[in-house]
Amino acid sequence: MKVLLVGSGGREHALAWKLAQSPLLTRMVAAPGNPGIEAICEIRPISPTDVAGLVVLAREIGADLVVVGPEVSLEAGLADALAQAGVPCFGHSRAAARIETSKAFSKDFAARHHLPTARHGTFEAAEPARAFLQGFTPPYVIKADGLAAGKGVVIAATLEEARAAVDDMLGGRFGQAGARVVIEEFMAGEEVSLFALCDGETTLLFGEAQDHKRAYDGDKGPNTGGMGTYSPAPVATPQVVARAEAEMIRPTALGMAAEGAPLRGVLYAGLMIENGAPRLVEYNARFGDPECQVLMLRLRSDLLPYLLAAATGGLKAMPPLAWREEAAICVVLAAPGYPDAPEKGSVIRGTEADLGEGVALFHAGTARREDGALIATGGRVLNVCALGKDLSQARARAYAAVAKIDWPEGFHRTDIGWRAL
Repeated sequence: MKVLLVGSGGREHALAWKLAQSPLLTRMVAAPGNPGIEAICEIRPISPTDVAGLVVLAREIGADLVVVGPEVSLEAGLADALAQAGVPCFGHSRAAARIETSKAFSKDFAARHHLPTARHGTFEAAEPARAFLQGFTPPYVIKADGLAAGKGVVIAATLEEARAAVDDMLGGRFGQAGARVVIEEFMAGEEVSLFALCDGETTLLFGEAQDHKRAYDGDKGPNTGGMGTYSPAPVATPQVVARAEAEMIRPTALGMAAEGAPLRGVLYAGLMIENGAPRLVEYNARFGDPECQVLMLRLRSDLLPYLLAAATGGLKAMPPLAWREEAAICVVLAAPGYPDAPEKGSVIRGTEADLGEGVALFHAGTARREDGALIATGGRVLNVCALGKDLSQARARAYAAVAKIDWPEGFHRTDIGWRAL
């Protein structure tokens, strides 16, 4: 099989790493890729939002499957264009991707289909939004409606901070993504990410992980796209997962199909667990980043036939996925100034060294200079991941590998996995 992989981050590097292990794979091209992906397969400098260019590339290589990594490609309508071109695509249509690309749509969908979630309101003007805040007690949750790279969420400790966040978003901080804001009731508990493959009708669970959203140790600092993760997550008991599948995953797939926007790709449910009961925080329409990285390490099954089955309506015939018993962890190395204004261009050394047993290094925001030096080009720059017989061993291996990477400018959290340990 010939595969076109779309994207350039740590999630896509992990997908490339896993897909390359498939005996079914004959050729893989990534666009635009990154230096880590380039060590695995061919890369082409085509933007993940250049829909026309990606369709041309898919045809050029005779792709049997296009695997879409980032949500921006879905919002740009890549899956729709590939469907018109007759190329199977693992990735949702633009209409189906609204489950992530518009938080207002997602919340209204949850209300229509009676999914357990937080009380909320959607606003395009500051005055009614400020008035709505009066009906909540702190902390307050304010979200930009559109895509903001995981950074469009503010959890405000005081009413004054909440009002300022509303003014900030509606005032243009996130551009069009913040033209509407969603205000939600704060949900207490422990958060977990649950994944499922969807083919328009059938859903198949695809593991769970626990993310660390805040920038600094102790869950302090601003929200980010994710500073690290681990799997399995103890809070995601079999009972919790079964309940979430019955109350959220399946009803969502059925509801989206009934509304004319069937899901064909991965559905990522962010869940808040309190006293064993899951409630929906939000949906994403793609693999989480960095959750994807630990899932790929733990996945024993060949990934490729499952992605093809999701793209072509064949999940019903697929057996349950097989997983390794080991635990996996991912530590994100980020550039100074992340998430607000990451500094780019600093040189990273040591990535070619032997990082130890069970360790995998995924590039998230890197490039090669003309002189061959590896430099930071994004906010989240490297993902240091490791497997271990348990989370404690995986964590020790990951942080030992982090210590071998020579990047004085970078920073990372030192407490990934603290809830489980």
